[in-house]
Amino acid sequence: MTGIVVLGSTNMDLVAYVAHAPKRGETVTGREFRTIPGGKGANQAVAAARAGGEVTMIGAVGSDEFGSLLRHTLESSGVDTDLLRTAEGPSGTAHVVVDDDGGNSIVVIPGANGTVTALAPGEEALIATADTLLLQLELPLSAVLEGAEAARRHGVRTVLTPSPAQPLPPELLAVTDLLVPNEHEAATLAGLADPHQAIAALLRQVPEVVITLGPAGCLYATRDTANPVTVPAPKVTAVDSTAAGDTFVGALAVALGEGRPVPEALTWASAAAALSVQRPGATSSMPYRTEIDAAS
Repeated sequence: MTGIVVLGSTNMDLVAYVAHAPKRGETVTGREFRTIPGGKGANQAVAAARAGGEVTMIGAVGSDEFGSLLRHTLESSGVDTDLLRTAEGPSGTAHVVVDDDGGNSIVVIPGANGTVTALAPGEEALIATADTLLLQLELPLSAVLEGAEAARRHGVRTVLTPSPAQPLPPELLAVTDLLVPNEHEAATLAGLADPHQAIAALLRQVPEVVITLGPAGCLYATRDTANPVTVPAPKVTAVDSTAAGDTFVGALAVALGEGRPVPEALTWASAAAALSVQRPGATSSMPYRTEIDAAS
């Protein structure tokens, strides 16, 4: 099994399902409300564990009921939570609106995640044992950078999901091996709307990039390739795309850690993401390895 450490957020997702998302000043009636464990870090941890990785989570939950539920969700999916901290106060929450097309808009309130400003004792040693470190941007940047630098010192592959989209410090990009933005995030980072132009610009900052394109699949390139490669996504009817990107990253980390060729790894990760969008919720939508194998 490939060893994966996730340094990232845990949030309770408070999800409202509506025909269309409200515009500013507008009130709409929803058809359903769900409370679902999530957070980009926890999502990627669960996705990787269900895909067959040996996964450990670094981060923090609150001392509230949500914190207990978040920890239980990770553990029940096979994620090691021995170093997952409990911070006094509320857990992180994400307030999600999902429309009938499967699109979503999200407001994240950090809660306990905001207390993770640096690595704690034992966490660098844990990162050193991994094949891959997964990072996102729902923790303070100081912790993300410290984790990435620790991974670089120990020869561990770093995979960064730059979400929520924001300018990234050069020192973080310098210790990122693989950057996995979606189209919006790539455009924000590169200042270019066209994914092909954006990926060329991003490769001047990191050695390897995958831009996820939703139903259109993903675009992959390295500094050594002449042209980006497009990997199509399976054609499915989306119900909820909330965790599609995190499912993709978790499965991709497992496939790459197992030494699969990149095109095969991207196809396998795309199959995992396609399965997730056909189900509601974040962690609740993520497929298991046997399902991914059958779909790919």
